[in-house]
Amino acid sequence: MYQLAITDYLLIALSLWLAILSFFLVKTLSHYRKLTRGATNIDFATLIETIIKRSEVQEENIGKLTKELSDFKNKAQAFLQKFSLIRFNPFEDAGGDQSFVVTFMDAKNNGVVISSLHSRTGVRVYAKNVEDAIFISDLIRSIIHGVFTSLKRSNFNRNPIWQSH
Repeated sequence: MYQLAITDYLLIALSLWLAILSFFLVKTLSHYRKLTRGATNIDFATLIETIIKRSEVQEENIGKLTKELSDFKNKAQAFLQKFSLIRFNPFEDAGGDQSFVVTFMDAKNNGVVISSLHSRTGVRVYAKNVEDAIFISDLIRSIIHGVFTSLKRSNFNRNPIWQSH
């Protein structure tokens, strides 16, 4: 009876070992079939060489794409990326927000500011090149100074209403 129990344990252990080996064999065979899919009458060494060549070509393509992406990112710094529109009414007795300031800038804060002052006597349009946006505060000061200078010289109300939208 003691010998029967040992043989039962050995059969169970052998069955488990066989199941584990079968699992790995099926897994290896399915992997081999994936590798050899579409290939007929090619030995394993040739197949591996083909896969390595494809891998090298893909690495070259990835390198080219990485370089192109880097070049595009550098070029994209010059594309217009920031813009702003502020409409305002500089005079109380003139209707509507017909005056405006438009700003267009790239990633390096270079661009242009276009401003328009609408009055009863006409429309004045100004454009200013902006480099590195450090000059924005000076530009805003000069625009405001110009607007107030225009107001002082005109017959319109000297207390403008500034509204931004």
